[in-house]
Amino acid sequence: MGWPRIEPGGPLALYAPGFAAELRRLGYTASPTKKHLYLLAHLSGWLDEQGVDIGELASARVDPFFAARRAAGVANLRTRASLAPLLVYLRRLGVLAVVEPRAPASEAARLLAAYRRYLGRERGLAEGTVGVYVRIARRLVDERAGVGDVELSGLTARELGALTTRLCDGLGASSRRQVVSVLRSFLRFLQLEGVTEAALEQAVLPASGWDPSLPRAIACEQVARLLAGCDRRGAIGRRDYAILLLLARLGLRGGEVVALELDDIDWRAGELSVRGKGGRRDRLPLPADVGEALAGYLRRGRPASDSRRVFLRAFAPLGGLAGSGALRGVLARACARVGISYASPQRLRHTTATELLRAGAPLEEIGQLLRQRSHRTTAVYAKVDEEQLRLVARPWPGSAA
Repeated sequence: MGWPRIEPGGPLALYAPGFAAELRRLGYTASPTKKHLYLLAHLSGWLDEQGVDIGELASARVDPFFAARRAAGVANLRTRASLAPLLVYLRRLGVLAVVEPRAPASEAARLLAAYRRYLGRERGLAEGTVGVYVRIARRLVDERAGVGDVELSGLTARELGALTTRLCDGLGASSRRQVVSVLRSFLRFLQLEGVTEAALEQAVLPASGWDPSLPRAIACEQVARLLAGCDRRGAIGRRDYAILLLLARLGLRGGEVVALELDDIDWRAGELSVRGKGGRRDRLPLPADVGEALAGYLRRGRPASDSRRVFLRAFAPLGGLAGSGALRGVLARACARVGISYASPQRLRHTTATELLRAGAPLEEIGQLLRQRSHRTTAVYAKVDEEQLRLVARPWPGSAA
């Protein structure tokens, strides 16, 4: 298969200038832009030779084209996934039809998809949390699924008790409580949907047990190393430094950092508006060092983009970070740079609370900063205040006073 010149002929030639401008707008530099334009030219010639319609670009009809590229030893853009920027551009122009999400193939899949929408839209849960809830709910659905269908209307308390026991087997106290919470949530949803008539969530008994482990904070010295490891002479270092400060100083959750938008920063009032769990919006004070880090990134690090997200990808296509997974990647690289074990956003949140407690802040104020609705949730940090615990602990019988 011969490759045509870069000036494309064929059915895609009309869209080459606009696609080049779109690539530049998305932040592609000269080299990858040239590669994508070569791909467009080669593909356009192949479509013309083979008589394949543009409307089939997103289908398996173009697989032979990419197989020929691989056989010819082309080093990049070798699979159908390489067409993603072009397909998005052509769909926006209306040249290609917008892909409609597939309808669930079974009643079980339909029910879980509806539960996912309910958790995101009605409950306002974060994407990662929704994924956990759906995975646990799927265990219940799978147990009741027959061949291509599912029957949940006949659920009994006995079955739910046995399922809860199986799901909780081998888990710690915290994980058991999560399983119970998810099962109750899913059962309430089933009643709202009319799938079940009885209020079966009460058949899922509370998880017993006390979790003796301490909140898994990291040392202040390690936080300092993480921050110092960011090379703030470059755009990526400024971005990562601002992200780490938000996690370590304000105790934000990973998803809350990802969701921050430019309009959420009130520079005059010195406040930050945070999208929390359950669709809540909370206002937090913006410490001077965090504000300086954000301003440094926005002025001298954040690339130009139509996106309103504060934190953007460092490479094309430019846009907001792709969920909490991208943020965990930022943290993993930061930990690797300074030679410490991976610290998740939740561990940095624990660190914020632990250091505030050790500095003398009352639990009530810590709960307000972390935006925790239940005092019981915040009370777990009392376990790290060893000096106060000594005042109320009774001596062990027979030990020296």
